[in-house]
Amino acid sequence: MDQFSEQPATRVIEQGFSIERKWWHTSTVYQIYPRSFVDSNGDGIGDIPGIASKLDYLKALGVGVIWLSPIYASPMDDNGYDISDYQDIAPEFGTLADFDHLVAEARRRDIGVLLDLVVNHTSDEHPWFIEARKSIDNPYRDFYIWRRPGADGGFPNRLKSSFGGPAWTLDPETGEYYLHLFSRRQPDLNWENPKVRAEIYKMMNWWLERGIAGFRMDVIDYIGKKVDQEIVKDGPHLHDYLQEMHRETFGSRNVLTVGETWSATPGSALLYSGKDRRELSMIFQFEHVTQQWDEKFGKWRPKPFDLVRLKSVLSKWQYALSEDGWNSLFWGNHDLPRAVSKYGNVTGYHMESAKMLATVLHLMKGTPFIYQGEEIGMTNVPFTKIEQYRDIETLNMHRLHVEAGYSPEDFLRGANENGRDNARTPMQWSAAPHGGFTTGVPWIEVNANYPKINAESAMTDENSVWNHYRKLIALRKKHPVIVYGLYQSWLDQHPDIFVYSRTLKGDRLVVMANFTPRPISLTIPDELQVCGECLISNYSPVTELCEGVELRAYEAFAILCKAPAK
Repeated sequence: MDQFSEQPATRVIEQGFSIERKWWHTSTVYQIYPRSFVDSNGDGIGDIPGIASKLDYLKALGVGVIWLSPIYASPMDDNGYDISDYQDIAPEFGTLADFDHLVAEARRRDIGVLLDLVVNHTSDEHPWFIEARKSIDNPYRDFYIWRRPGADGGFPNRLKSSFGGPAWTLDPETGEYYLHLFSRRQPDLNWENPKVRAEIYKMMNWWLERGIAGFRMDVIDYIGKKVDQEIVKDGPHLHDYLQEMHRETFGSRNVLTVGETWSATPGSALLYSGKDRRELSMIFQFEHVTQQWDEKFGKWRPKPFDLVRLKSVLSKWQYALSEDGWNSLFWGNHDLPRAVSKYGNVTGYHMESAKMLATVLHLMKGTPFIYQGEEIGMTNVPFTKIEQYRDIETLNMHRLHVEAGYSPEDFLRGANENGRDNARTPMQWSAAPHGGFTTGVPWIEVNANYPKINAESAMTDENSVWNHYRKLIALRKKHPVIVYGLYQSWLDQHPDIFVYSRTLKGDRLVVMANFTPRPISLTIPDELQVCGECLISNYSPVTELCEGVELRAYEAFAILCKAPAK
């Protein structure tokens, strides 16, 4: 019986409350951006056979699940998040046979495949939308959201697209506007129509029956929108739809479901993931990301890094889901900058800060997510011209911000720090041309530092970032205190040091990290004066904390104090 088969429920008692064990509690998820992972045929675009060729690499790292960004048929206006056929594969990525082979080979290595479920919107080339725009009485018209022009003949209301500009586009054939909360080529589906929901559930079951391990759900907090009230996120029927989805699709299956929810708060998180809610396994929340954005210019004018604020957000979520629900743990994804560039130091302490960030994240309570290349310390790419970018959001926002008076130089600095293409440059496999990603011309430039930062060299270096990640993944499988231990933060107002502990049945884990490039002397509170086994460190092992300690630049370590044997 593998981990994805149906298993009897078991429970663990933690600090007086009960948690049902799930296979994904001890797993680590690895996100793959297929276009940028491995190109097997030299066309410059990553593909499914390329992913299959690296399954042994992923097995060696220790991951239990791979999440694929969309691989469905698509005109690629938004790199696959605009789907024209939910039950076919984009030709540049391969075929359904390639996908079935990937699932089977991954499962043989005890790795599940998580698909990206994009059901807030489709492509404007989806057959449903092609039919819908033919006439106002077409049977598929109500699959999407249409409104007549406003009283002044303009837009129906003030809703804006997340990619810039109005969320409405006029269809000249019928004289009505359709809603698109992202690109104009991504019309929003009408979830109030039960026929839409039935088609989506049918499609989801089709994929589940092919043996996938679950779904990551793109902007799932948008599906309950109430357009006429200008409610986009957290609409009144959102959780009704998710509970219906649970009943009609994955509820009886032993799979992982993760919702992308930019609007979630600690107060609403349990509505999605509480054990009695019958909705999702967990959600992605982004408060630790958005609290670093400027109030006016958003991520294009980032705020200075503030560790106290970051600790406050991460700890708040740990506490909120301590007795129910489950946290997702991540620094980056396909929409976010590279973790070591954002939170670490790539100029003087690249390896040390990358390991530090991994240690802090992976020893918290929740399921860790690694974004491809994070495990080797890949960095942001310093593009010098807007023409080097490929991301539709970045290009649209550049035009709008410059038109509004934001200088092109300032925008480029913001894009270099926070733009989505930072995460989308090709995976750096070796020192070969284009980082070993392709024998052709890559669809987007490879980061120039690939001769030094690549998987081939990392795997042969005992002290590499890759091997540090491998150790952290293995520790989660070995020590229940990492999986289920109670979280407690310490020294919350310290501007440079992150300290927390995890406790379970007498075992205690203390994690300490320096987020600066300078040594920090720290007085240790009585409650943290411990000795035991150093599970992991990015310098020499630390086995005890006495009255004081000096942490070196970006030093991080974890000490485990085991309960006395009975």
